[in-house]
Amino acid sequence: MDKKQLKQYESLLQGLRRDALNDLRRREDIHIQREADALDELQNATHRDLVVADLNRSNQKLRLIEAALLRISDGAYGECEGCEEPIPPKRLTALPWAVRCVACQELQDAQRAAGEEEEYYAPQAA
Repeated sequence: MDKKQLKQYESLLQGLRRDALNDLRRREDIHIQREADALDELQNATHRDLVVADLNRSNQKLRLIEAALLRISDGAYGECEGCEEPIPPKRLTALPWAVRCVACQELQDAQRAAGEEEEYYAPQAA
């Protein structure tokens, strides 16, 4: 990957990082209060649960983005953790924090679904 592409991905990730940090500022939307009406209390609890789930997703996304920015500074960005081949630009454009190529990610997902998370095997080249 050339320096121009790397700068573009870094700029994209920085923008996504700012967005994720802004999303995390929604903590004030979490209200814990007692309502006289049980339906209102249920509605508030549901809203609070949705806000917490959104915050958790934003936090996870922020960690992935920051890890990608670290890989850029370390010179490892765009290299698949599984097979060590370059991750295609199309994938990095769609998921700039991706750490695996599509084939390795699909294999890991299948292993996770089968309960085999401990060991990771890169796909064999055809």
